[in-house]
Amino acid sequence: MTRLVVKDVSKKFGSTRVLGGISLDVPNGTATAVVGSSGCGKTTLLRVIAGFECPDAGSVAIGTETVARDKFSMPPQRRNIGYVAQDGALFPHLTVGQNIAYGLRKGLRGRGASIGRVAELLEMVSLDPSYADRRPHQLSGGQQQRVALARALARKPDVMLLDEPFSALDAGLRATTRQAVAETLRAAGMTSILVTHDQEEALCFAEQVAVMREGRFTQVGAPERVYAAPADLFTARFLGDCVLLDAVVEADIAKCALGRVPVQPGAPSGEVTLMLRPEQLVAHVVPDSEPSSGVVRDVEFRGADVMLTIALDGDAEPVRVRRASVAAPACGQRVRLDVLGAAVAYERPLHTERAAGIEPA
Repeated sequence: MTRLVVKDVSKKFGSTRVLGGISLDVPNGTATAVVGSSGCGKTTLLRVIAGFECPDAGSVAIGTETVARDKFSMPPQRRNIGYVAQDGALFPHLTVGQNIAYGLRKGLRGRGASIGRVAELLEMVSLDPSYADRRPHQLSGGQQQRVALARALARKPDVMLLDEPFSALDAGLRATTRQAVAETLRAAGMTSILVTHDQEEALCFAEQVAVMREGRFTQVGAPERVYAAPADLFTARFLGDCVLLDAVVEADIAKCALGRVPVQPGAPSGEVTLMLRPEQLVAHVVPDSEPSSGVVRDVEFRGADVMLTIALDGDAEPVRVRRASVAAPACGQRVRLDVLGAAVAYERPLHTERAAGIEPA
């Protein structure tokens, strides 16, 4: 198991800055997901770590060895890094077994040792050893990605890099393949980085999430922490749906269209933008004679759950609330909204992002 440390790494292509002095610490045997919109610098970071690009400044260390610093960059073949690309990049003219054996070190390419190791690697990625005789075109997209992972694991790398390896798969296959790959890496005790633009994928795959924007990290931390307590409004909106309300905070309590709502410790006082996740709001249908928060204007059916659009009483903007689809409120019904947990308050200047219509890609 090997710790990976990226420190103050910068990279430009011509006059365009792609990475702006970023740092990342991936502990031994853990996975980190780097998530961001297209063009924010995610793949460039991966290529710097792999040795395909040389950083303009900063350093990269794998274990106790610094593999890049100043103008020095160790060649990729000497870094003992596994790399799985988006399309798997399997050799079409070789069998699955031959593709995996290609990743073995020279001393292990003897036929007997190779066959045994290939079977072991196939089992490691949840594929039957009989797949060794098939050609890549005879596999599904998810199976091809598992073979690509097995080939990368064959070299017993210190670090595994995955560059959006599931993006070309359909939704169901994507989820099962992602789970199989995550379990394989954990079982192997592998230190790994997954680059993705999919927020859900980042949150469920890794022990640490790093949100990237224009070549810099806006926040790095545990998935639960980054999702529930994002450092800024961009991070909040990029990682999922948000309910945003104008509010006034006094003594860690916000007064808003939903009433009095607790906020995070140390929240700014005065006028703020309040952020809640849709699942923090619970809608209860109430008779017209009882106090309510607003009326349901739209119901978006999503299968297991629905997204309710609720027009709040007063001048507040409508809010969206997620709840189970069973016995969900109907359009036109009045509801009372209860808040679960605490909201996150941001200083009012960040409200300008919402006014400008900034959305995650």
